[in-house]
Amino acid sequence: MAEVEEENTHVWCHRLRIAVFISAMRHFRDELGEKKFRVEYHELTTAPSQDKGKSHSEVLKKSVHHLRPERLVVVQPGDFRVQENLQKTADELGIELEIRQDEHFFVTPDDFATYAKDRSLLLENFYRSMRKKHGILVDQSGEPEGGQWNYDAENRKTFGKSGPPKISKRPKFEPDATTRKVFELIESRFQDHPGRLEKFDHPVTRVEGQKLLRHFASHLLEGFGPYEDAMWTEEPFLFHSRLSLPLNLKLVSPKECIDAAIKAYEDGKAEIAAVEGFVRQILGWREFVRGIYWLKMPEYQKLNELNQTRKLPSFYWGGETEMNCVKHVMSTILDYGYTHHIQRLMVMGNLAQTMGTDPYQFHEWHMAMYVDAVDWVSLPNALGMSQYGDGGIVGTKPYCSTGNYINKMSNYCKGCRYNYKEKVGEDACPFTTLYWDFLDRHRETFQENQRMTFAMKNLEKYRKDSDLMEGIRKKARELFEMWGI
Repeated sequence: MAEVEEENTHVWCHRLRIAVFISAMRHFRDELGEKKFRVEYHELTTAPSQDKGKSHSEVLKKSVHHLRPERLVVVQPGDFRVQENLQKTADELGIELEIRQDEHFFVTPDDFATYAKDRSLLLENFYRSMRKKHGILVDQSGEPEGGQWNYDAENRKTFGKSGPPKISKRPKFEPDATTRKVFELIESRFQDHPGRLEKFDHPVTRVEGQKLLRHFASHLLEGFGPYEDAMWTEEPFLFHSRLSLPLNLKLVSPKECIDAAIKAYEDGKAEIAAVEGFVRQILGWREFVRGIYWLKMPEYQKLNELNQTRKLPSFYWGGETEMNCVKHVMSTILDYGYTHHIQRLMVMGNLAQTMGTDPYQFHEWHMAMYVDAVDWVSLPNALGMSQYGDGGIVGTKPYCSTGNYINKMSNYCKGCRYNYKEKVGEDACPFTTLYWDFLDRHRETFQENQRMTFAMKNLEKYRKDSDLMEGIRKKARELFEMWGI
């Protein structure tokens, strides 16, 4: 096992992302040692000159020279770049590299490629096939539990003015001596990286990951379903499980998560709509995007359907902005390296897309700032789903909206200096202005998309008012100039 500088600097990693990965590695190393496994481990220190190399490849070459193994055996990495570098290093060393399947998934890349052959890739179809294949939430005849395959319509509730119902207090994961030692490393070697360590609260061991899963299934799952798309200023996590990190660190398995959710349903602790929504995220979406990743790489990372090239403005790193929604979301990112999927997709991703950001740069930002980001999951979600960089492979339409959606699903707009209803003028909401400017910029492309029909009809109404449309374009240019993009 090797901690290497390259894995913490190939994107400008959030301090917490560095902390959780290295801390989890060191805890696992120590657990293996207690079980009498011999572990060859390269640990970063506060003195870079003591490193055996800056990359996995450099450290691996020295370890192979020292250990003289017959062959190298690895579980398939979660990053095409890492796998490619490992293969290149093995070839240079003249040693066999055996890549084994990752058992933390239900579907292998080869199985997904077989499934994908000669068919349109739609999540809903894939998800239903997975339910049937694995006998999850289906009866003996293969029909869905509760009579429906999908309960999306029941899982989009808002809180209204009264705010969210009572939320069970989550277990806390205070940094132990091992994690605090990692903090010292970060303060010494990565002090210029974004984010904060003061509110560290993440599981870094299997025991902690299982504790988080048990609490979610018993106390939060029931609320997760109906409110999974809602946002609230005083509650950054709401009913979300925060299991993406321990899942991607392999502290818990996807099967354990699904089993726990189904048991909660069987025990009467959660309704079918909430359980189905959670199962879909893991058995459907998680498996689907990983399949897409290995099916389409390495070409996928170069896709840019809309030819967008702007860079992200500085507030994506520091959070200094007058947009209330962005300010609150960025505060949560800087404190915890985490937000739930709607904050990623419909706040940070929405704004990046409509301002015309290079989709791969948005992926790099997502990889850097989120503790649960691994290339296989970030690239299809960020470049594809969020930025429409893949032209519809993952999502069949651009996921963007005016400020009205954010107002509907949150209390962010209350007290904001911008007015979500306004398209032009001093108080115009940047989300609203940029949404219409974005549709106007890509009008020819979106006119062919059936899921964009309603939005494009509204755009045509605005285009008939030349003064309004020119005002929107002018306001968009002013925003770009103000943000330095």
